[in-house]
Amino acid sequence: MTAYTTSTKIKLGLILAAVAIGLGSLVFTQRLADRLESQDELAVELWARAIEFQYRVSAQSVGPDPEVWDDLARATGASALEPERRAALLAAIDSLRDGPPSDGLDFVFSQIIEPNRFSIPAVITDTAMTTAMLSRNVGEDEDLLALAAEMDAVHVPIQIQGFGQLVHYGESPLARMIRLFPYVQLAVVALFVLVGYLGFSYVRRSEQSNLWVGMAKEAAHQLGTPLSSMIGWVELLRLGDAVDPEMVADELEQDVDRLRRVADRFEKIGSMPALTPTPVRPVLDAVADYIRRRVPTSGPPVAITVDVPDWLTARLNVDLYEWVIENLLKNALDAMEGMPGPHEIAITGTEMGGDVLVFVRDTGKGMDRATARHVFRPGFSTKRRGWGLGLSLARRIIEVYHGGQISVEATAPGEGTTFRITLDAADTDSS
Repeated sequence: MTAYTTSTKIKLGLILAAVAIGLGSLVFTQRLADRLESQDELAVELWARAIEFQYRVSAQSVGPDPEVWDDLARATGASALEPERRAALLAAIDSLRDGPPSDGLDFVFSQIIEPNRFSIPAVITDTAMTTAMLSRNVGEDEDLLALAAEMDAVHVPIQIQGFGQLVHYGESPLARMIRLFPYVQLAVVALFVLVGYLGFSYVRRSEQSNLWVGMAKEAAHQLGTPLSSMIGWVELLRLGDAVDPEMVADELEQDVDRLRRVADRFEKIGSMPALTPTPVRPVLDAVADYIRRRVPTSGPPVAITVDVPDWLTARLNVDLYEWVIENLLKNALDAMEGMPGPHEIAITGTEMGGDVLVFVRDTGKGMDRATARHVFRPGFSTKRRGWGLGLSLARRIIEVYHGGQISVEATAPGEGTTFRITLDAADTDSS
C-alpha cells in the first residue's frame, strides 16, 4: 500500500511540476510579448512620424520658379544698399533658392522610410479607409483594406497629422512566436510527462511481475527443501527395521518446524514484525548449521565459521533475520561454485557506537564495482538461473523492517565478497 501511495504521489508530482512549468512559462512569455508589442508600437509610431516629416519637408521645398530668384538677386545687386547689407540679402536669396537643408530628410528617407527596418506588418490608408497608399511586410496578394480593418481590431491606428492618413499595424512575427512558445513548451512538457508516466508504469509493472515471479520461486524453494527431506524420510520408514523410527521422527519434526518457519517468514514479510532484544550468536549458529548440512560434498571443502561474542545482542525478528543470513550464505556458496578450494565463509560480529555489526565474508568469485552497485536491485542476478530476489529481499528485511543497513563492505574479482549488516544494539535485560 505504501509503494502504491508513493507511486501515486510521484505521478501527481510530475503532473503538477509540468503544470507549474507551463503556467510560469506562459506568464513570463506573455509579459515578454507585451513588452515587445510596446516596442513594436514605438517603431510604427516612429515610421509614421518619419513619413509625416517627409511630407512636411517636401511641402516646404516648393517655392517660386528659378527665374524669379534670379531677377530678385539682380535687383538686389543693383540696389544702392550698403555693401554688407547687400551681401547678406544675396546670401539669403541663394539659401531660399536652394530650399531647406536636406540632410534630415535624406536620413529619414534612407534610414527609416525606404528600407524595411522592422518586421511589423503595416498599411497606410486615407482616414475613410477607401484607398491603401503604402504597405510594409504584407503579402502581395493581400486585400490591404481588409487587412487594415483586421489590424484595427487589435491596435488603434496611428494618424499622420495634417495629411489625412492612418497607419494600421499588426503584430510582428517575433511577438507571435513568443506568444505561441509557451503552448509549444506545454506540449513538449506534456509529452515528456506522458513518456515518463508510461515508462514509470512499465518499470513498476515489470518490477511487480519480477517480484511476484521471484516470490513464487522463493516460496517454492523454501518449501521444497523440507518437503524433499520429508519425502526421503518417508521412503526410509517404508524400509521397516532398516532405520530407527525415533531418529526419523526427530528429523521429520525438524522439517515440520522448518515449514512452520517458512510460513512465518512469508506472513511477516507483508507487515511490520515485532522486534525483540535477541542474542545474535545462537541465531547465526542455527543458520550456519542448517547450511553446513547442505554444502555439496562433491566439490572443494567449505568451512563455515561463526566468530561472534555471546553477549552481542540486537533488536531483531528471528525468523526474518535468519532468512537474511541464509540468503547471504547461499549466495556465498553459489559464488564459490567452479572455483578451486578450499573455501571459507566467515561470520564475524562486534558492537560499535551502539550498533551491532555482523560481517559475512566468502572466498568466492567476487564482483566488480558496477555489479556491486546493482546487487540489491530487484530482478538483478549474476546467476544464470537466478531470479534476483534474495538480496533485494534481504535489504527490505534489514532496512525497512529492522531500521538497519546492509551493504557490500568489500569485494573484488577473484578476491571474494564481504557483506555488512548493521542493527541497533540492545541489552538483554531490556526485554
